[in-house]
Amino acid sequence: MSTNRVDVVLVHGAWADGSSWRKVIGPLKADGINVVAAPLPLTSLTDDVAALDRVLERLDGPVVLVGHAYAGAVIAATRDPKVASLVYVAALAPDEGESAGDVFHRGQPHPKSPKLAPDPHGMVWLPDEVFANAFAQHASSEELAILAAAQRPIAVACIGAPIERPLWKDRPSWFLIAEDDRMIAPETQHFTAERMGARACTRPVDHTPQVTAPQDVVNIVLDAVRDVVTTAHPARRS
Repeated sequence: MSTNRVDVVLVHGAWADGSSWRKVIGPLKADGINVVAAPLPLTSLTDDVAALDRVLERLDGPVVLVGHAYAGAVIAATRDPKVASLVYVAALAPDEGESAGDVFHRGQPHPKSPKLAPDPHGMVWLPDEVFANAFAQHASSEELAILAAAQRPIAVACIGAPIERPLWKDRPSWFLIAEDDRMIAPETQHFTAERMGARACTRPVDHTPQVTAPQDVVNIVLDAVRDVVTTAHPARRS
């Protein structure tokens, strides 16, 4: 089944950048899919949605929009009509009137979940040891060093802003639940995936499966892409 008419946009969360998707981009491109990793400034939810919309403007679509962690709030806030479906990867999925922070604080934190505070500029950074203890505990030492060095801080304003009607109420959604997540409680992920009516799969992965278990991410994205193709061309259903 040809998937080269579908665009995939990968959206990073807090303390990451587009390079965090590098192990996912190659396999998707090998399947003939156009892939873009959208850069977010992580300065406010409004700024981040605007940055995503600028990326979407450049594409013809249809688009499968993939969000990791905080980016779950961002992908649900766009209104670009080319978005055909949403994929949540260990992500936060606020409902209307909720913020990413509301969802993040819903579950019981893991004992190794970090206690974080903003710097004088209102930006939150991760200490290096948090990458190994909670953010990506399944990663290699080399991967951890790169994640820590390339981290992008997130503004408190990003996670405190409530969203309007989330796009997942109007589009099909998928959810990769990370059972070994020490940042976003797995119970929270199960709750939000069920609330969304998402097609969920559970894997024994940490908070950053795009780095530590990329094939799991590729598989769920391909499921979403194939669904877009068969929905657009019903005769292609097997």
